[in-house]
This record gives sequence, C-alpha cells and structure tokens, in this order.
Amino acid sequence: MALAEIKARIAAAEQAAGRVPGSVVLIAVSKIQPLDRVTAALDDGQRVFGENYVQEAAGKWPDLRARWPGTELHMIGPLQTNKAKLAFDLFDALHTLDRPSLAEKLARLAQAQGRCPQLFVQVNTGAEPQKAGILPEAVDDFLATCRGMDLTVAGLMCIPPEDEDSRPHFARLATLAARNGLAGLSMGMSGDFEVAIAAGATHIRVGSAIFGTRAPKT
Repeated sequence: MALAEIKARIAAAEQAAGRVPGSVVLIAVSKIQPLDRVTAALDDGQRVFGENYVQEAAGKWPDLRARWPGTELHMIGPLQTNKAKLAFDLFDALHTLDRPSLAEKLARLAQAQGRCPQLFVQVNTGAEPQKAGILPEAVDDFLATCRGMDLTVAGLMCIPPEDEDSRPHFARLATLAARNGLAGLSMGMSGDFEVAIAAGATHIRVGSAIFGTRAPKT
C-alpha cells in the first residue's frame, strides 16, 4: 500500500504551491476494493474515504466506522434521487450535486433533519455529453437556486476529460468557485493530484495509487 508515499507527495505539493501544510484533504477512494485493503488503510491512520455506490457503502461502512470512530465518508459517484435519503444519512459529504431535482430532494431532507452533509456541485468542465455535472456557464444560476433553497454549498467538483490536460479545467473550476465565494475545490485524482493542489484543490480523490487496481464490479 502506497498511502505513506501519497501523503508525502501531497505534503511536497503543498509546500511547492505555498499552501498551508495539511490544507488538502486526501479522500481515499475505496469503491470496489477488497475489505482487507480498506482496513489496512484505516489501520495506517487514513480517516477520509470516498465511495461511488450508495448500496456498497451502506453494506460495509457502518461496521467499519464503528470500529474506527471519526472516519468520514464522502459520496463521489453519481447520486440517484431515489437514493438521496440513504446517502444523506450515510455520508458526511456529497460531491456530486448536479441537478435541480437532487437539490430539491436534499433541501427537503435538510429542512426535515436540521442538518446537511457538506455539498459540492459537480461541474462538467469539458461539456462532455456522457458525463454528469452542471455546465460551467450554468453554475452561477444553479448555485443561486441552491441558496434559494437554503442549501449551503461548500464548493465545486470536477473530473476533467481523460484525454485532455487537467490544468485548464482545474483553473476554470477555481475561477468559478472564487466568483461565487466558495472555498472548496474537489479536484485531482491519482494521475494529476499534484497539479490539482497547485491549482488550489482542497480535496483530492485518490484510489488506485493507494489501493492498487480495483477488482471488477459484479
């Protein structure tokens, strides 16, 4: 497991970018990973994890969090509206708020429970038709809609196109966030997290570089 190496690289990237040490949150992406790899990361002190599938997370994390108190769980995959209630109760942060219907559902849950997970709006910076997310030109209006529902948004999230340089996408996300007074930037994965840190990322999502190749989902 390369967790110590990844943390050392994060610290070096923070220093190179003039960032405050420890200002970047490492989300260890544990989706479809064997349980022994996840528990090894927990034993090594990792306490923030990301999952893509609500049902998978619901099946393994209540027990793990009971054994390792203080562990945070972040939803980083597409969230179906009909699973919003389960995700709302299970996750500490949702990184894929990407449409008005989901915002409305989360707003109702927040009003009913008097609390809300940390929210990141997913932005489709590459305008890829197959990918979820608010288009960059619609972000301002969508954030205004969320705020009109009394939803507090912590930041923005993006996944740049695989075949493009990540830098312009990270820069655009940072510009959109700053324009809307948002501090959170969820961007950067195993292959480009150092670039993301240089661009201002506050949360990076690293899976294969920590855990190795994922097992196929069955």
